Amino acid sequence: MKKTFFTLLLAFSLLCSGCGEDLNNTPTKQVEMFFMNYQTLDQEVISDLNDTLNSDTTMNSSQKEEYKEIMKKHYKNLIYDVKDEIINGDTATVQVEIEVYDYSKINKAVNKYLEDNPTEFLDEDNNYDQEKFIDYKLSELKKAKEKVKYTLDLSLTKSNDKWQMDQISSITEDKILGIYEY
Repeated sequence: MKKTFFTLLLAFSLLCSGCGEDLNNTPTKQVEMFFMNYQTLDQEVISDLNDTLNSDTTMNSSQKEEYKEIMKKHYKNLIYDVKDEIINGDTATVQVEIEVYDYSKINKAVNKYLEDNPTEFLDEDNNYDQEKFIDYKLSELKKAKEKVKYTLDLSLTKSNDKWQMDQISSITEDKILGIYEY
């Protein structure tokens, strides 16, 4: 009886040796949390968006607010699906497929429209009116329904026993934002 009890106790202690580990400390979980931060409009994501808008000199304050709402909708509707995880020591790559609004296609169409219809964006003195163009562009971005899929390979590094995403490239960021020109 004592032998069975000690065998069970040993088995239980071996099973629980990983019980104290952080279940979010995997490359896949870190990538999932990264995208969930967008979907849930995490404070850091909104802060980054605000910083970007604050440094923008092309839009007026109401246009910035309108753009902010467009991007919040974009973030909430971002879809991701983790496809693979490869760990090699203290480095890892997580392959994820994302689906986002295709703002790149809209940007191309808006710029083509400006090229074909320049007089629509002139002020009363026949000078180009950037504010009119941005209003038009924002109205078109608001209508976005078409989406595009991208496959991303995100790299992570383990430091002090914690997986952390490496800095993403500008191309990856453009894909997440839906503005990657393909």
